Amino acid sequence: MTANAPGRRVTPQGPWNDGGVVVITGIQAAGKSTVAQALAERLPRSVHLRGDTFRRNIVRGQITMTPDAEKHAVAQLELRYRLTAHCADEYAQAGFTVIAQDILIGEYLAEMTGFIKTRPLAVVVLVPDPAAVEAREVSRPKTAYGPDWTVRDLDKLMRTDTPRDIGLWLDTSQQTVDETVDEILSRAWAEGAVV
Repeated sequence: MTANAPGRRVTPQGPWNDGGVVVITGIQAAGKSTVAQALAERLPRSVHLRGDTFRRNIVRGQITMTPDAEKHAVAQLELRYRLTAHCADEYAQAGFTVIAQDILIGEYLAEMTGFIKTRPLAVVVLVPDPAAVEAREVSRPKTAYGPDWTVRDLDKLMRTDTPRDIGLWLDTSQQTVDETVDEILSRAWAEGAVV
């Protein structure tokens, strides 16, 4: 995903100014942070809420998620999701449009939509192909993948274990950030809305 390309900007369609929540998810290096920040910057009153912040706030006792995660790691992950939902609701109640981004795979995507009480609520799932994610991972200053997870492992989990009937699923493999944001602005409330 390239940073920006010149072109027209889409006018936000739907309830972008009414204190709603948009959840952006995808695997690591799918472009969640970049897209969420760019989307928030296009709105008049917005918050970019990074779920991973709650994990990083744990100073001692943090347990890393792995494919065979122990129950305490899962409990910390679920705590992070509940905290994200609570903060999103509070910001939305104060009149902000919240762009909340995190990795929500499998049943966790549906759980997050239940944790967030605010409506309107929309979900956007970024699903660039694994080759595009691998290329992005190489160009990032941080390393998200290692011996526990590969890009293809997480991509398979996202595509096979995550309910496809939740949210707007976007293949962003060939899109710039602005093109992805334009697509979200024009389609999220129609195709990604959660009742």
